[in-house]
Amino acid sequence: MAGELASLVNRAAPAGARTLALRGAPDQRRHQRVAVALLGRYMLADRQEYPCQTVDMSPGGVRLTCAVGGAVGERIVIYLDHVGRIEGTIARLLPDGVAVAIGATLRKRDKIASQLTWLANRAALGLPEDRRHERVVPRQSLATLRLDDGREVAARIIDVSLSGAALACEAELLLESALIVGRTPARVVRRFKGGLAVEFRLPLSPDRFDETLVL
Repeated sequence: MAGELASLVNRAAPAGARTLALRGAPDQRRHQRVAVALLGRYMLADRQEYPCQTVDMSPGGVRLTCAVGGAVGERIVIYLDHVGRIEGTIARLLPDGVAVAIGATLRKRDKIASQLTWLANRAALGLPEDRRHERVVPRQSLATLRLDDGREVAARIIDVSLSGAALACEAELLLESALIVGRTPARVVRRFKGGLAVEFRLPLSPDRFDETLVL
């Protein structure tokens, strides 16, 4: 799958553009690292969440810049823009972060290889630098907002991005108010006439980012 995508990407690239393909046998491709800066969040065994950014990544591992390192061998769950959720264990502690060994099925590793190929080649292909602001209008547009005080408010989803959503509703909520949109934790970041904008606590996974998504 990753090899096929890489081939298609290279055929589509402008003449002279240098593009990357994660090629070779599975064991070789597993260790091919791509320098890529992706924002995300991670959760350690204490279930606390912290921000992070990738330095480089392969289907078998990722190096993160982060403030809280945990312990070698500790389980870690990471949510990255473009990639979504990955799980693994801390392999090494670094001065500015951690190195993580990704625990994933062969199918998931192949998917990560395809995503890394696309990320490495997007500049050569003239693709947008960041999908955080691409938006879709879900078919299931009605949602229930669950507020911190226990109230439930009906809302209509105007549109959704990987990082947040615009909602039409009658409730006037304070900025930074915590809420749950359907089943997705979020906070209020902007208000406008007839509605509000929220930022998700964790970015959505790109593999469910289309008109069929349900928050």
